[in-house]
Amino acid sequence: MTLTARIYRSLSVALCSLVLVVASFLAVVSPAAAETITVKMGADSGMLMFEPANVTIQSGDTVKWVNNKLPPHNIVFDDKTIPAGGKELASKLTHDQLMFSPGESYEITFGGDMPVGTYTYYCAPHRGAGMVGKITVEG
Repeated sequence: MTLTARIYRSLSVALCSLVLVVASFLAVVSPAAAETITVKMGADSGMLMFEPANVTIQSGDTVKWVNNKLPPHNIVFDDKTIPAGGKELASKLTHDQLMFSPGESYEITFGGDMPVGTYTYYCAPHRGAGMVGKITVEG
């Protein structure tokens, strides 16, 4: 009977150790949760700009543009500055409808199907005033 008890005790310790190792591995290896980054369309100061104008995100993150000051605003992606996507990807990302109401928003999730690199966009009515932004997507 003592031999049987020792075997059960050894198996229990081994099983607990295995569960602890697997749980620790999963906790360390689990991917970071995707983030949502907010970009204001029109600075709090009243300047015609995206705030922040440049953001760096990870693949899977979402960028949310929120109408803030001096509308109307929109988001148009420049097909000449989009990595490996050209006109088709620029059209997919662009929200060319003007937003007039404060708080109106538009968001894009930069998933794994979009190439890493820098995406340049602008507000069509205020591009001449320098309302241009960049999103850098990292792998």
